[in-house]
Amino acid sequence: MRLKTAKRWFNWHKWTSLICTVFLLYLCLTGLPLIFHEEIEHFLEDQKEAIAQGQQKLSLDKLAQVAESQYPGEKARYAFWDENEKNKVLFDVVDQPDAPYEKSKYLVLNEYTGEILGAPKTDGIMNIILKLHTDMFLGIPGKLFLGLMGMLFMISILSGIVLYGPIMKKYDFGMVRKNKSKRLKWLDTHNLLGIAITAWMIVVGFTGVINTLSDVILGLWQQGQLAEMTAPYKNQKPLTGDFSSLEEAKISAENTIKDMKVSVIAFPGTPFTSKHHYAVFMRGNTELTSKLLKPVLIDAKTGEVTDTRDMPWYVNALFVSEPLHFGNYGGMTLKIIWTVFDVFTIIVLITGLYLWIARRKAEKQWKLKER
Repeated sequence: MRLKTAKRWFNWHKWTSLICTVFLLYLCLTGLPLIFHEEIEHFLEDQKEAIAQGQQKLSLDKLAQVAESQYPGEKARYAFWDENEKNKVLFDVVDQPDAPYEKSKYLVLNEYTGEILGAPKTDGIMNIILKLHTDMFLGIPGKLFLGLMGMLFMISILSGIVLYGPIMKKYDFGMVRKNKSKRLKWLDTHNLLGIAITAWMIVVGFTGVINTLSDVILGLWQQGQLAEMTAPYKNQKPLTGDFSSLEEAKISAENTIKDMKVSVIAFPGTPFTSKHHYAVFMRGNTELTSKLLKPVLIDAKTGEVTDTRDMPWYVNALFVSEPLHFGNYGGMTLKIIWTVFDVFTIIVLITGLYLWIARRKAEKQWKLKER
């Protein structure tokens, strides 16, 4: 590599790294507990186990009535099923279907008895850490800013790869010069750890950038595929009064897509459907396909299935990115690996910051000697 080209790549690596380092340290530190968020939440939340009694579950309509009875005048707008929680259904109850999520009241019910088993905490420590990690409590601007930091991180990784090859031609791979100066020892440590976890940093950095675009991706889906699926109802008045059976909507979706399970049901008027439809989101049965959703729209007046389609590629990219970003694919083993790599990344960031400070001091001392 020519000297001029090497200097250009070095400047790209230095400045992109410097700009994003503090924020990446912040993301790595807040991301550590989120790797184990399921285990931590299960430990912190006081929620009963759902014991199956009898051979048949209560109808979803009855369960929704139980949830709504706890908050008179309010209605359920979502029903959720967690693949890791058997015999349980979670309802989101609000006064208006399009109310902010801060106003949601959550209840977990036993599908067999209708017993209220508890409610997820929306203001607990894990939710605070999640908000800090995803948007710094700044909403969409916070997400997009962190996405920009993620892009700078990707540039710093790629420029580091470009520089590493020519530099290491002169030395043994993985060399750490312990007998040299402190700065050279940390430089070698920085380079070694950086190149060793490059693939992981690219995966986590890239999926993190995709996750920051979740609101943009949702908007594209709403204006694109969802608008096409609900186009015949565009000029009709919103439904009023009672909707068709929620239980029958679930059964219709299961009969339409037999090799998938119900994951979420969105009620009419919510952002994930229209003012005329239940949207039943189905998930696959494998480790990978369980993260992907497929919507089945059901007329909330007649109970008939009106449309179902595979999600666009950019929505599926988001579905895959979120669990991959936090290591939620391979059980505890993958989570431990993610934790180790996260700690190594923190070391890479700290050593990079130290090297910049040490280099600045050395340059100042050199200039003073010249004078």
